Amino acid sequence: MEIKCKDKKVLLKAALGEINSDLAITNAKIVNMFNGNIDHGTVYVKNGFIAHIELNDEETIKADEVIDAKGMYLIPGLIDSHEHIESSMMVPRNFAKAVIPWGTTTVITDPHEIGNVWGVEGVKYMHDDADDLPMRQCIDIPSCVPAVPGLENAGADFLAKEIEELTKLPRVIGLAEVMDFLAVIHGEDRMMDILDVAERKGLYLQGHAPFLSGRMLSAYLCGGPNTCHESRDTNEAYEKYRNGMFLDMRDSSMCKNIPAVWDAVKDSRYLDHLCLCTDDRESEDILVHGHINDVVRIAIQNGMNPIDAIRSATYNTAREVGLKNLGAIAPGYVADMILLNDLEEMTPSVVFYGGQKVAENGKLCVEIKDHSFELERRNSVSIKPLTVDDFTIKAPIENGKIKANIMEFEDPINSLSDVASVELDVVDGKVVLNDPDLKFVAVVNRYQNNDNIAVHVVRGFGTTHGALASTVSHDSHNLTIVYDYAENALVAANELKRVGGGMCAVEDGKIIHTLELPVAGLLSLKPAEELAKDANLMKQANRQLGLTQLENPLLRIVTLALPVVPNAKMSDLGLVDVNNKKLIPLFD
Repeated sequence: MEIKCKDKKVLLKAALGEINSDLAITNAKIVNMFNGNIDHGTVYVKNGFIAHIELNDEETIKADEVIDAKGMYLIPGLIDSHEHIESSMMVPRNFAKAVIPWGTTTVITDPHEIGNVWGVEGVKYMHDDADDLPMRQCIDIPSCVPAVPGLENAGADFLAKEIEELTKLPRVIGLAEVMDFLAVIHGEDRMMDILDVAERKGLYLQGHAPFLSGRMLSAYLCGGPNTCHESRDTNEAYEKYRNGMFLDMRDSSMCKNIPAVWDAVKDSRYLDHLCLCTDDRESEDILVHGHINDVVRIAIQNGMNPIDAIRSATYNTAREVGLKNLGAIAPGYVADMILLNDLEEMTPSVVFYGGQKVAENGKLCVEIKDHSFELERRNSVSIKPLTVDDFTIKAPIENGKIKANIMEFEDPINSLSDVASVELDVVDGKVVLNDPDLKFVAVVNRYQNNDNIAVHVVRGFGTTHGALASTVSHDSHNLTIVYDYAENALVAANELKRVGGGMCAVEDGKIIHTLELPVAGLLSLKPAEELAKDANLMKQANRQLGLTQLENPLLRIVTLALPVVPNAKMSDLGLVDVNNKKLIPLFD
C-alpha cells in the first residue's frame, strides 16, 4: 500500500526546484533509515511529502516557510506496530492528544476490544472517531471475535462476511493478530475463510503466536500470519526470527519483553524484521513515560544501537505492514518527522505530520475537535438481576473435602496460568475457602440474550480480600470478578451494571472506588490527564485489596479470561484448557 500524493506533478516541480516547497527544515542532522548514516542538510516538503534533500549549503532556500533545526536530529515520525487504543481507556481523539507530542505519527491499531462488545459497529466507531486527526490511525480488522469460538461468548461473532465488510473502511491495512493459532495450524474452515478474505483484499496478516515452536510454528507461518508481539522467551524469539517472522518487541503496561527478545536477536547480522510496539499502554504510562518513543528508549537502554532502535519503530514497521512510502526521510516519502536533541533520550522537540508542525516541546500545536456518537451514550452492560447464590459454588457433597481443578497463576506478576489440583472445603453443600491465596472467580456474560455465569476458584491472583471487578477483560470483555465472599462480588457487579462498565473494588461490602468506563465498558470520554487521576485512585484501591507486587496493578485482572494465552484461563463457560481447546470441570 502506498500513501497517495494528491498532486504528483506539483511534487515533481518542487523536487526540481521549479517551484517553492511549502517547508524547508535547514541545518538538520538527518538520520538515514537506509544506510544508518547521519548527514547534515536541508529537507524540503511539498503537499505533505518530502520533495528533496540537499546535503550541500544553498544560498537560496526555495520554500515558503523555513525552520532552522539548529543542529538537532531529524528522524522519521514513530510508528507503533501493534496497539489497542482501547487499552489506553481513551477514545481515539483523546488518545491522539496524548501520544502526538511524544512523536507518534502512526499507529497500527487493532480494535478487537470494542469489536467484541459492539461488533462491526464498534470497529467503525473507532475508525470514524479518528477521522481528520493530525496523526494516522491505521486499522487492522479483528480476526478473532470471539477469541476462541466455542470456548467463550462475546457480544459479536466475526466471520468472513464481517471481515469483508470492514475491508471497505479507508484506513484498513491488515488483518489483526490471529490469536486462535490452533485454528490456523489445523486449518479450521472458519479461520481459513477469514484468512482468504484478507489475502484476496491484499491485507497483511498480523500474528499472535505465544510459545509456538517446531512444526506448530512452521504450520502457523504456512497459514499466513508472519508477525508476533507475544515472544516472551529468548529461545522462542530466536526460533521465530530465524524463520522469517517480524518480531514486535513489546513494552506495555502489563508485559515487558524487550530484554528477552533483544537477547535473542542482538547477534543477528540483519535487524530488518525487528519492530517495536506498545500493545496495551494505559493513560498514566503514556503521560508520564511516553508512547512508542519510550519503547525506543528502553530498547536503547537494553543495548540496542539508537539508529537501529529508531529504524525498528519507523522503516521496519512500515515494511512489516506494507506502507511503502512511510518510515524514512527520503524523496517521495510522507513528511512525518521529529526534531530532537538526543537520539538516546528520545524526547521530541518538534513533531511534524504530513509536513505540518503538530506538536512542540510536549504540547499540541493544532486543534483536535471533539466528536459525538450515539454509541458513546449506550450502556453495554446487559446483565440479569443477580443474587448472592449466583456467586456461590455448590458442591456435590454436603460437608467435608472435595478434589477440584482450579486456575493457578505462575507468579504474581505475569499473566501465565495453569490448572492445579487442590482439595476444597465444603460446608452445608457450599465451597468455602480457607486458604488466603485462594479466591473465587466469576465470569458473567454481559451481553443481551445470554445469562451465562461461570464460577470457579483461582490461586495466586494476588488479592488478599474483597472483590475486584472489571468489564475490561480481554478479549470477550465479559464482567470478571475475583472475590472472597459472594456478598462483595454482588456489590461490585451491580455497581458496574449501574455505571455502564469499568472497574470496581469492594471491601467489606462497601465500594472503595469505581473507574467508570461508559463507552462499551472499555473507554472513558475524559482527557488523558483526568483519566489518569481516576485510574490512579483505582490502582490505590487494587493495592488496598492486596495487589502490591505489581508496578501497575490496574490491568492484572484483564487477562484472566483470555483463552489464547497459555495455559488455563476462565470464560463465561468455565475453566479453559487453552492448548487443547476444551473446558475443564471444577469437580472431576
